[in-house]
Amino acid sequence: MSQEPSALTDWTPEQIALGRRWVETWKLAGADLERIHRQELRQLDTYRAIALLCGPADYSRPPRAPRASSGLVEQQRWFMQAANRE
Repeated sequence: MSQEPSALTDWTPEQIALGRRWVETWKLAGADLERIHRQELRQLDTYRAIALLCGPADYSRPPRAPRASSGLVEQQRWFMQAANRE
């Protein structure tokens, strides 16, 4: 294994101290940022987020309206057709 010099070899002691302080600041902020992130996710309005991403849509009309069935019956029909082909 080759011994390459550290990227910090030309840093002054002051720069190293500032770098360490920067890392410590982000370590402390990380827990708060994670808490804020989780809180925002819990408060998220899914329909509003989808509307912001995809534009407004009427989810009470086809093709976006919920179907009367889950599609499981149709899936089973496809499986039976596939099984009969073999």
